[in-house]
Amino acid sequence: MANSLVFIITCFFILLYPSALANRSHFSWNETSTSAVLSASNADGICQSMVQPRGYTCEEHKVTTKDGYILSLQRIPLGRVGGKKGNRIPVLLQHGLLMDAITWLLSPPDQSLALVLADNGFDVWLVSSRGTKYSRGHVSLNPDSEAYWDWTWDELAAYDLPATFQYVHRQTGQKLHYVGHSLGTLMGMAAFSKGELVSMTRSAALLSPIAYVGQITSPLGRTAAENFLAETLRWLGLHEFNPKGDAVTKLLKKICVNPLIDCTNLLNSFTGKNCCLKPSIVDVFLDHEPQSSSTKNLIHIAQMIREGTISMYDYKDGGQNRRRYGKSTPPVYNIANIPKNLPLFLGHGGADSLSDVEDVKHLLKILKDHDKNKIVVQFRKDYAHADPVMGTNARQVVYEPLMAFFKVHA
Repeated sequence: MANSLVFIITCFFILLYPSALANRSHFSWNETSTSAVLSASNADGICQSMVQPRGYTCEEHKVTTKDGYILSLQRIPLGRVGGKKGNRIPVLLQHGLLMDAITWLLSPPDQSLALVLADNGFDVWLVSSRGTKYSRGHVSLNPDSEAYWDWTWDELAAYDLPATFQYVHRQTGQKLHYVGHSLGTLMGMAAFSKGELVSMTRSAALLSPIAYVGQITSPLGRTAAENFLAETLRWLGLHEFNPKGDAVTKLLKKICVNPLIDCTNLLNSFTGKNCCLKPSIVDVFLDHEPQSSSTKNLIHIAQMIREGTISMYDYKDGGQNRRRYGKSTPPVYNIANIPKNLPLFLGHGGADSLSDVEDVKHLLKILKDHDKNKIVVQFRKDYAHADPVMGTNARQVVYEPLMAFFKVHA
């Protein structure tokens, strides 16, 4: 299945490659112009499209990072049964790579973490990282420019996350629980390892944690890294990586209509064999995801895969690194510096090919001195990378224990 997915992607890239090169700042299979995307996002926000139709109160918010990116946040202050504002503990949900805040809303209300939390008395905040459909604004840069896409997860940890934490903290006057999935876990750990955001954090839940990724078994992820695919795209002048396009989406939906084809395998080929996804979830997924990231961000992750380290972006030039970091090699994030009394919930699966078991074991070894009563490790043998956010049994397997953890560390 992995080979067939690679074939589909390769074919579409070849067919649409000339149009991608015509606008060299973008790698995009989407035929919609940037301005059209922006206007569509304003008219069709996440509250209006995904939350309010399900009977929940929802507020749209905006926050500007120190480097000028304008991020979209949604607040779900109450559950469907109501309640009072102001007496609820805030929870911030941060999605992973090539996703946005809709990650937490793809399943039915009783299976979507954002809505389950709201129904269980939490003040829920969702954020979409820079460059995604609902967070493409900037105080001076246009998404058509190369400069707009000059960032990696270093900047997500240094700018996006602090801006979001500070905004939620100011709005609520309370410390918050943090939930990250995939790249969202790396953002959190990177910030916490520098002592940042800890004073505003009650606890951090890391689902499918991504820190050390040198052992990933995902055929697509490893092949792309080892063949320097992202570096090649950037060398071609393609600075936005946008894998979502109308033509690809329509084709995949047509394929997935066939009852003989299980389209969850499209996800499995990248994430590992997810045990608990309904085939219908792929159709919902393709309505909203995947989302754009910077090609530079993909290069950064590829460096981590090839080198097995957690360092800042390596410019592969001693002079550039010195200008940026003051030394010829990029600084390393020391995960062991995460405060030992910060409550941590780590959930991972035995079938996950991105958050590989061996990489998570290495992460836990680094965290071996963490206060024993401040860390919970949940392992589910049959879970892969998408199960914690889209699995039909995720509420029972992950969300109920997670909420119990939150209540202990309230």
